[in-house]
Amino acid sequence: MDNAVSTLQDIQLTLNDGTETRFGEAFGGQVVLVVNVASKCGFTPQYEGLEELYTSHRAQGLAVLGVPCNQFKEQEPGTDAQIGQFCQANYGVTFPLARKANVNGPEAHPLYRELTAYPTGSVQEVAWNFEKFLIGRDGQILGRFRSNVEPLSDELVDAVRAAL
Repeated sequence: MDNAVSTLQDIQLTLNDGTETRFGEAFGGQVVLVVNVASKCGFTPQYEGLEELYTSHRAQGLAVLGVPCNQFKEQEPGTDAQIGQFCQANYGVTFPLARKANVNGPEAHPLYRELTAYPTGSVQEVAWNFEKFLIGRDGQILGRFRSNVEPLSDELVDAVRAAL
């Protein structure tokens, strides 16, 4: 296992409900789609597609991790509890959510410091809410999909199926 993969697997993660874990402990051996999410964004309806993608592929080993972020025009102002309730009530979200975190800048969550260095090795900041990163079962970052790539688009579904 190379150092980048080891680093990704060892990253501490706090889930929306306060559970402390490591990325590899929570998602080891699964294909993971990591998405920075927000509840007051034009892309917020993508929650529905993310949930459908998750439920239709989780038996094959897909996990989705939503990472709420308030860095883009303050479109995620709620508390962790409010965010979880919003996602469940409005979109039936059953995939895990992380605690609200920054994805860019000096306060970026360590997970995003690793993800945004893909594929060049130098940080390319997240441009907006609902940017997606696909991680393989072995912890390798397989792809990065901008906000306008819908969860059920052929591009993303094909990449998920290839990874599974």
